[in-house]
Amino acid sequence: MAAGVTVTTHRSATFWEALGPSERAELRRAAVQVSLPAGQQFLAQGEDSDHLVILVSGWVKVVAQSHAGYRALLALRGPGELLGEQAGLERRRRSASLQTATPVDLLHLPAVRFHAIARTNNAVAAALEQTLSQRLREADAQRTGITEPVPARLAALLLDLAERCGHTGPDGTGLRIGLPLSQDDLAGLVLSSRRTVSRVLEQWRGRGWIVTGRQSLLIRSVDQLKRQAFGG
Repeated sequence: MAAGVTVTTHRSATFWEALGPSERAELRRAAVQVSLPAGQQFLAQGEDSDHLVILVSGWVKVVAQSHAGYRALLALRGPGELLGEQAGLERRRRSASLQTATPVDLLHLPAVRFHAIARTNNAVAAALEQTLSQRLREADAQRTGITEPVPARLAALLLDLAERCGHTGPDGTGLRIGLPLSQDDLAGLVLSSRRTVSRVLEQWRGRGWIVTGRQSLLIRSVDQLKRQAFGG
């Protein structure tokens, strides 16, 4: 986090953070660890599900494609998160693809083995329940947030990303979002059009609140984005 810049959110612990050393060790023994480069798809929308994934390090994009060919970024998942939990546990086809946004380290667990561990290990079961509850809250927040103006939704997203993966800017001020995100990606995350998101970003650039480059974004004024997101 950049010195002198504070972005405060109240995020719950990730699946991995909610576990103790013994639970983590048990899951590691049951899993295969895989390292992947950025830009690689490793779970495909529509495929049969037989395993879950724990993201040890790096960032992953959750992407869905419509029958008409429209591609939308649904979510970003970071270190410690459990991926594919719904499809893996319910044994149904995957509703979205997973693509690495950065180099990642993953733990692949067969769904049957994971479910067996969760049945006998209360801490793993509780962490799974917390993850499922978080996903429901995210979906509810997305549905209710759609009534907010696009600038408010976009500002809240950028503040959240700054908290999760922000780094000090090159001149020691501001926060650079450390993920390669296009305007199409941002539009998908706020449920808006690329044109609208582009127009808002252009306005903020003109006011000096942000600096953008090719799949890069630097926040110069956290306070202004907070006003956009939360009023005041």
